[in-house]
Amino acid sequence: MDVLVIGGNRYFGKRLIAILRESGHRITILNRGSSGTPAGFEHLVADRDDEAALETVLAGRSFDVVVDQVCYTPRQAEIARRVFGPRTGRYVMTSTVEVYGDEDRAVPVAEDALDLRAVTVDTGLAWEDPEFRDAHYGEGKRQAEAVFAAAPPFAWTSVRVAHVLGGDDDFTGRLAHYVRRIRAGEPIAVPAVNHPATYVYVEEIAAFLAWAVEAEFTGPVNAHSHGPLHTADLCAEIERQVGGRAVFREVADGEVSPFSFCRAYAMDNSRATELGYTFSHSSAWLSRAVSETPETTP
Repeated sequence: MDVLVIGGNRYFGKRLIAILRESGHRITILNRGSSGTPAGFEHLVADRDDEAALETVLAGRSFDVVVDQVCYTPRQAEIARRVFGPRTGRYVMTSTVEVYGDEDRAVPVAEDALDLRAVTVDTGLAWEDPEFRDAHYGEGKRQAEAVFAAAPPFAWTSVRVAHVLGGDDDFTGRLAHYVRRIRAGEPIAVPAVNHPATYVYVEEIAAFLAWAVEAEFTGPVNAHSHGPLHTADLCAEIERQVGGRAVFREVADGEVSPFSFCRAYAMDNSRATELGYTFSHSSAWLSRAVSETPETTP
């Protein structure tokens, strides 16, 4: 198949394009060109926020599948609908657990916990402001999904990705935060009631996205490994590998550590399982994920 990947030049995106190429697909990457592209792939350069530039660079082109790794706002989704509606038969949007907003439920949330038909889309907000966009990351993704879900011009799915762990190129620094603090004996801030969350290994989410490219299902799907993890689970594995001891400090307010949560943060991956995908258990890869964190090795 001819597959266009928007973004895809770092972290699990670069693993995704490697899997797709190994599977025999023809891969084209579209991005702004500011951070380079892995060698061996056709590269189109355009700013996805510039509709005219997209139309120009894509003139005469069509693709079997488009994988959108970097759709963060409803404006971007609306442009994508117009530009790619006549150019692809399938659109795979990488979304996030954050679309569930402040859902705090005793049981993991399934896809239907979010009714996209009820989401208010507001393209007039300051989506062009990076600080605003970062502060409203979940809302931006939620509204983008709602744009695509409203009578999509192509077969469309959103992959709601859990927190990703692993890889020596994890640019978030979230797991490294714990490694540094445990090694230094510094306290780790947690809420008084600290909830577990669902996670996925970096290689596994790349494999799932590649599987979604070749599938035919539509609509949202949660993507995560089995076995939710608590802050203490992550820290116990770090202690085992680097020594030291995790010292937890409860905070009533203020910023807690990256993987500490005041609310339930678990998704239900039953739909993906029913569609035929088999996720691993977090216990199968947690040790590897920690060992791959550069800070783990002195």
